[in-house]
Amino acid sequence: MRFETRAIHSGLKIGNPSKSIIPPISPSTIFEIDAGGRNKEDLHYTRLTNPNRLQFEEVIASLEEGEAAAAFSSGIAAATALLQSLDPGDHIIVPEDIYAGNRMMMKGIMSRWGIDMSFINMTSLDVIEAHIKPKTKLIWIETPSNPLMRITDIPGVVQLARENGLRTVADNTWPTPVNQLPLKHGADLVLHSTSKYFGGHSDILGGALVTAKKDELWNRITTVQKMGGAVPSPQDCWMLSRSTRTLAYRMKGHNEHAAIIADFLNSHPKVADVFYPGLDSHPGHEIAKNQMKGFGGMISFLIDGDRQQAINIVGRSRLITRATSLGGVESTWEHRRSSESEGSVTPDNLIRISIGLEHPDDILEDLQQALD
Repeated sequence: MRFETRAIHSGLKIGNPSKSIIPPISPSTIFEIDAGGRNKEDLHYTRLTNPNRLQFEEVIASLEEGEAAAAFSSGIAAATALLQSLDPGDHIIVPEDIYAGNRMMMKGIMSRWGIDMSFINMTSLDVIEAHIKPKTKLIWIETPSNPLMRITDIPGVVQLARENGLRTVADNTWPTPVNQLPLKHGADLVLHSTSKYFGGHSDILGGALVTAKKDELWNRITTVQKMGGAVPSPQDCWMLSRSTRTLAYRMKGHNEHAAIIADFLNSHPKVADVFYPGLDSHPGHEIAKNQMKGFGGMISFLIDGDRQQAINIVGRSRLITRATSLGGVESTWEHRRSSESEGSVTPDNLIRISIGLEHPDDILEDLQQALD
């Protein structure tokens, strides 16, 4: 089946004895054990597994073309579970402009667990190779990066990792599997904050990991998921499965609108630079073309001014909502540095915008008046 069809039909038969077109929500925390005793695969306790979680995991694994998926209560929970599956003293290589929440989690929590980290510019394979240590176990890919929209060569990093016996994880939250399939390029794992485009309506918190194959690392991850307990509720899983059915068509709109807005910003006299991989002027454009089907709905741009001027521009919006996060049907933007913590490499004059599904002319009109 094609992507759009799998997004609609995957997982519908799991935990659905009534054959409802839309599976029911299963809120029960416990499930009856067979009179003959409990079998390993039986539902038992909802922290361990739940019909709605199984449904969503089936859907996202199918769309990412992975062997299995594990759903979590947030993207940070999924990222933490991956790092908790490593050993104390292990070293990881991370983008210097990684999503700020993951950087705070890594430095504030996982460093105390003994995980060693190198935060580097991931646009150069030579720079990545130079930071590999004897205890390096994982290379963390975020492409496009948040918020500088840097592009990392996924196949190139994968080859480098395999030559050195390392694992790779790709945060695919921004592109979604509609636009990019890291596992097809050889990545071992894919990470998502499903709060974003999978949820798509700014009303669900969730995360997920998808694996290319079930191996020892995956067994560790699922143990952390089930025993750590940072799992999504049945309601959230049901809502994620529902929203995912329209993911392909929403992303087509986000892609189309963002391309229009990027062109507008690229020619505006008050904009100093635009970071969008769909622009020919983007330094990672050629690599992005080779590994992406579309360029997504996220744009970052530098205004020709200082921090306060950037904040003032964001403050003048009438349609575009001033908010963090991204991926909803509504357009949102923010002065990004204000939302980030110590260690950020984001310029003070950068604005990050998530392009929604409003009519693009309305978005353009609001941008025009805010910039002017």
